[in-house]
Amino acid sequence: MSIIKVSARSRTAAVAGAIAGVIRDNGRAEVQAIGAGAVNQAIKAVAIAIGFLAQDGLEIVCIPTFVDVPIDESDRTALRMLVEKR
Repeated sequence: MSIIKVSARSRTAAVAGAIAGVIRDNGRAEVQAIGAGAVNQAIKAVAIAIGFLAQDGLEIVCIPTFVDVPIDESDRTALRMLVEKR
């Protein structure tokens, strides 16, 4: 499964649509954000996706974890959220 990567400049509605689409197809999605602005956008996108999927009668949960991601020969800490059907 591919990871939906979110930046501080990501449009929340577009990310929410991507999350909802992956949930509909696979039942689960992984969302990754590095930095405060990106985490803010990712959390808002998950909240919007909850509304999108509620219209289809689907309920989702979000399980956040920290992961180390190698970037430019160093490790950065990212927030990775597993979003799946309840």
